[in-house]
Amino acid sequence: MMRFVHFGAGAALLALLPVAASAQEDEITEALDAARSAYEVGDIQFAIDELDVARQRLLELKTDALERFLPEAPEGWSREIDTDMAQGLAFMGGGVGAGADYEGPDGETISMSLMADNPMVASMAGMIANAAMMGMTVERVGRQRIALQDDQAMALIGNRVLLQAEGAAPEVLMSLIEQVDFDALTGFGQ
Repeated sequence: MMRFVHFGAGAALLALLPVAASAQEDEITEALDAARSAYEVGDIQFAIDELDVARQRLLELKTDALERFLPEAPEGWSREIDTDMAQGLAFMGGGVGAGADYEGPDGETISMSLMADNPMVASMAGMIANAAMMGMTVERVGRQRIALQDDQAMALIGNRVLLQAEGAAPEVLMSLIEQVDFDALTGFGQ
């Protein structure tokens, strides 16, 4: 009888988890277990290969989590998630990223991206910190500084996440940027 109760509680808990994340986490556990087993028998190359698989799946989970910070499309607009952005970051030093293109009813488009733990983030930090000295306009959303120039906006969130948006007038960009949960994004991945 106790086994049935434990199984029922476990099944109820599993039902609450998203199926895709659960399957991905199982792949991660399997890869880590395979790496450990390979290491224990001296098959170092297979252990490295399995660690690479686990790392890739973990980065996918982190990318999915970052993607959730992209705002929904404003009323009357559409949003298309850029599924290739994360793959391109490997060529720029790694990290994770998420991006989306927004299209308004009049054909106006905005591209927004979020990058975390990437060398480009650190290189842009100085420019964003000195935006006014570089002739850029500085706006705020709460305590978050946003650097604006022409049809581009940039922000450094928590010293590790770079937000970039471009393609529309500053007031249109700001209306979309204001939808980002900067407080939650500051703690991303921690």
